[in-house]
Amino acid sequence: MAKGSNAPVPTTTLRVEFGWRAGTGVPDADASALLLVGGKVRSDGDFVFYNQPVHSSGAVRHEGKRDGGGRVTDTLVVDLARVEPAVETVVLAASADGGTFGQVPDLYIEVRDVAQGRVVARFDSTGATVETAFVLGEFYRRQGAWKFRAVGQGYDSGLEGLATDFGIAVDEPQHTSPAPNPVAAPPVAPPVTVRPPVHHAPPPQAPPAQPVRLTKVTLTKAAPSVSLAKQGGTSGAMRVNLNWEVRKQFSGWGSKLGRAVALHADLDLDLCALFELADGRKGVVQALGNAFGALHQPPYIHLDGDDRTGATASGENLTINLDHTQDFRRILVFVTIYEGARSFADLHATVTLTPQYGAPIDFSLDECTVPSTVCALALITNKGGDLVVQREARYLVPERGVSPQRTVDHTYGWGMNWTPGRK
Repeated sequence: MAKGSNAPVPTTTLRVEFGWRAGTGVPDADASALLLVGGKVRSDGDFVFYNQPVHSSGAVRHEGKRDGGGRVTDTLVVDLARVEPAVETVVLAASADGGTFGQVPDLYIEVRDVAQGRVVARFDSTGATVETAFVLGEFYRRQGAWKFRAVGQGYDSGLEGLATDFGIAVDEPQHTSPAPNPVAAPPVAPPVTVRPPVHHAPPPQAPPAQPVRLTKVTLTKAAPSVSLAKQGGTSGAMRVNLNWEVRKQFSGWGSKLGRAVALHADLDLDLCALFELADGRKGVVQALGNAFGALHQPPYIHLDGDDRTGATASGENLTINLDHTQDFRRILVFVTIYEGARSFADLHATVTLTPQYGAPIDFSLDECTVPSTVCALALITNKGGDLVVQREARYLVPERGVSPQRTVDHTYGWGMNWTPGRK
């Protein structure tokens, strides 16, 4: 498609892929969508991006990135049949992280009909220079039907400029205001006897809306740790999620958000956590033995469920209650292969820790080159009342007859006793 042109699209579920060529010096980029009424969002909830991946209507979902074959893609899934009637436009945008779109080669947006697997629209964007955010396309209603328009317009103010232009309230760093000049205290009036007032309960008020946080933290080998407190993650729930994909596509295999899945051979990956509490209690949260934990009582860690089929879009998630930071000494998050594969070879994963308040933290695992069935993902340690997240990304190889759990325990010195278990 040419810039400015449009094409009809089916009112169905569409996969929107943003793609570009990987390479040295190429900045990362992130896909986003904005649902507009009269050219503006109705609230910050109409902004779908990496920190807010699902719209409340279920019409738009951010699936995440894939990196392979020299290309990087970031994907949104848009179900036009579920877009609320008031919404007139769904803007499809991308923002650059660590550079400009003039440094991003072969940038494109492609719209594919999920049910039929066919491409219904594609726009290859060219001519970018200093832009750090780009509106590549948009879905819009016209006479009861949906169309896609190739837009190709950019901003040099990044994701923040894009968001605020469409009415998003963005969380900005707090600046300390100068102290006000002192003023004389008013004279104190003599005491007056009054009748006790009649108190009426004030009408309930909705909690103030939290502005959207655009920041994120990526852990690397060079910078492997981060303080949750410094990122604002000091309370609420923190979700830990894995985004798995198959590096090499073999016959009969597929991949999806949250975990890799086999279409004909079940691949069962289990997300787990070893914990040590401040009072010395130790244990494990895992599907094996139905040790799902608890969020509001010790260990304050909960495994949401055991997705054994790959049928759910979100895969398996651990939730950690940061309101009980003082009760944690350390937490080790790890993943095991329960069945369906002999190692993590040919699987690629991104780990994302998303605090309820504060910036999300993500990192990718290195390629597995050993016959590993267990991988230590992240070690969370209480240091003076602050939880520090350490990127581990360690593939471990159990000795013959030794379970993955016992292997992790021995490597990190947890000192627990283990017995065989099933699920």
